[in-house]
Amino acid sequence: MSLFEALPDVFQGVTTLFQSDPKIAIARILLILLGFLMMYLGRKGVLEGLIMIPMGLGMAAINASVMVFDPLGIHAHAGGMSTLFLEAQVGAGVEPVQAAADTIKILGIDWLQPIYTLTFSNNLIACIVFMGVGSLLDIGYVLARPFVCMTIALFAELGTMVVFPLAIYCFHFTPQEAAAISVVGGADGPMVLFTSLLLSPHLFVPIAVVAYLYLGLCYGGYPYLIKMIVPKRLIALKMPAPAKKPVEYNSMEKMAVAAILCVVLSLLLPIAGPLIFSLFLGIVIRESGIKAFQDLVSGPMLYTATLFLGMTLGILCDANTILDPKVLPLLLLGMLALLISGIGGIIGGLFMYWVSGGKINPVVGVAGVSCVPTTAKVAQKVVSKANPSSIVLPLALGCCVSGVITSAIISGIFCSLLKGDSTIAQTLMSFVTR
Repeated sequence: MSLFEALPDVFQGVTTLFQSDPKIAIARILLILLGFLMMYLGRKGVLEGLIMIPMGLGMAAINASVMVFDPLGIHAHAGGMSTLFLEAQVGAGVEPVQAAADTIKILGIDWLQPIYTLTFSNNLIACIVFMGVGSLLDIGYVLARPFVCMTIALFAELGTMVVFPLAIYCFHFTPQEAAAISVVGGADGPMVLFTSLLLSPHLFVPIAVVAYLYLGLCYGGYPYLIKMIVPKRLIALKMPAPAKKPVEYNSMEKMAVAAILCVVLSLLLPIAGPLIFSLFLGIVIRESGIKAFQDLVSGPMLYTATLFLGMTLGILCDANTILDPKVLPLLLLGMLALLISGIGGIIGGLFMYWVSGGKINPVVGVAGVSCVPTTAKVAQKVVSKANPSSIVLPLALGCCVSGVITSAIISGIFCSLLKGDSTIAQTLMSFVTR
């Protein structure tokens, strides 16, 4: 064999483009370009760079690194093509003993397989990220105005509540799939990971990717949404100082509240216990005064987990996954959930403006969508452009933290009611199949 004849076997990434189904080949090229775009937007600050840069590079690399395997081998998809990165469906449809053997085999071959198998499939990565997020949250913002913050956060779950029945009755998803898709409306990445792995593991990859891709909407889309709904004079509203000096809570009080909330929510929703515990453990670490723990959790642990999260999600975006027939409606529903949640939050802000007699800037409502602290920053940025002397960030952060708590509660309720062949899930399915 001449060197020229050997080139297709050497440069298999290019070869597989021509050997693939044209739809797959085109999708691979588009996903590579999308990966580059995500990296660029992350670098420019349009999207969250911590997630988008490793995710974009991973997406580009996985769609470039496709090679030919033995069609009977464990890696091979249609046409015997796959990658050496990881296998998302280890042991799918085979006996447990064979699945275990396959897992052991892959752990020694695919370089990112241990990260996926040992941290993604058991929700450890979501818990670590949530712990890090908790260590950055100041629960004092919620305690300053708990009624306002929690009310707005509940309004901001509108996208989840609307998309859940819509996914069942209009797109014929199962109740479990619909719940996993609808929690994208909470804009809480770890919560989406947790719920999708628990209720719809077969859709985990596209749901997780959609969730983190669409968080960019919070940066780019919500400012326009605010301007469309809220009158300009209200955007510029400067909130008056409270008549009484607000109560200031010390670290011990904040720690006690976090511990009590953790126990109460764990008692009510034990199925979401690991994630609830991780969030409040992060908050407790922040307030404990143990600097070594806080530096560890909010620094190396959070950023290492975020790096691997973004990188692995990008690598999971191979063309075969994205071209699954269920992915397109999932994309639309995820976008719709975030859009309606943003509208719901703004309506909540307008409601609190009315309840308070015009003392609360309604723009803070968008911060009820719990993309911490992105939506709070968005609210402050929009308000500052209209009135540089108006400060809404503290209240917006309180709404953000409340949004994390409400999304955890709603996800826990979904998981409790719909896990397995529950009566409620069967009842919903009976309506769908009529």
